Amino acid sequence: MKVAGLFAGVGGIELGFEQNGFNVIWSNEIDEKASMTYKLNHSHELMTEDINNIDSSEIPDMDILLAGFPCQAFSVAGYRKGFEDKRGNVFLQVARVIKDKEPSVVFLENVKNLVGHDGGNTFRVILDTLHEYGYFVKYRVMNASEYGNVPQNRERIYIVGFKDENAYKNFEFPNPIPLTKTLGDIIKFNTKVEEKYYYTKEKYKFYDQLKRSMVNRETLYQWRRVYVRENKSNLCPTLTANMGTGGHNVPLLLSRYGIRKLTPKECFMLQGFPKDFTLPTDVAQSHLYKQAGNSVVVPVINRIAKNIYQATKHINKQTIS
Repeated sequence: MKVAGLFAGVGGIELGFEQNGFNVIWSNEIDEKASMTYKLNHSHELMTEDINNIDSSEIPDMDILLAGFPCQAFSVAGYRKGFEDKRGNVFLQVARVIKDKEPSVVFLENVKNLVGHDGGNTFRVILDTLHEYGYFVKYRVMNASEYGNVPQNRERIYIVGFKDENAYKNFEFPNPIPLTKTLGDIIKFNTKVEEKYYYTKEKYKFYDQLKRSMVNRETLYQWRRVYVRENKSNLCPTLTANMGTGGHNVPLLLSRYGIRKLTPKECFMLQGFPKDFTLPTDVAQSHLYKQAGNSVVVPVINRIAKNIYQATKHINKQTIS
């Protein structure tokens, strides 16, 4: 089945579908820096352009449309304006593409807060739109630590719509799985990294406070502007796009070589990206942190994509015949 993606970022959703044998043929992303990372890891066509400027005729026909549309307008950390926020209007562009291209399956990803935003009105508009266009819809809020075997506390809502009612009936979201991976499986607590990631008294005025509070070498900490927060669950806190705006937003750890922040590579691996996922060397660290925080937990996408594949097998056979 042919797959196209909107708001692709670095291609985490696309990667999860590719891992299950889907044929990703086209994607769109507005950010040039994210597009650089995307192109290093994917061979299909990526159009770097504002979706508002892309006519539906420029998008190839697809069986499945993916859209991890921007979540700031619906996020607790954002402005809570929903569709009144100009960024909220991007869903209207998703709806336009769905209406014009009529994919068999629609896969959407967003922040957990989407469900309750504006008393549920925002989410209701999204569901009503999908129903109006002939889709049978299922959705679920899933945490990366419970469904992706990734030690990060990251709750997201996943919405899957099917044109085919049998596929809809055949589809179920994956069940929770045990968390066997630890932070130590991903983070190099006892390996020296580049000096730029370490905090020192000369570079950070709150260093003494960090030194007093950070005592555990097996978990992560956050500097919350006036205090240090230890993540006692031994999970990484939710990685965010604003990690790129300042060091205090990047989770911290205590290693044998001192206090440091996570590297961009570690952030990507805490999103479940494979070790061989390539990061560009000519892009500022701030952009890489932003890209990691904006992305998705690939193993969760992988498991949902696998179930979509199983649910749509009969569609594949009809297409072939």
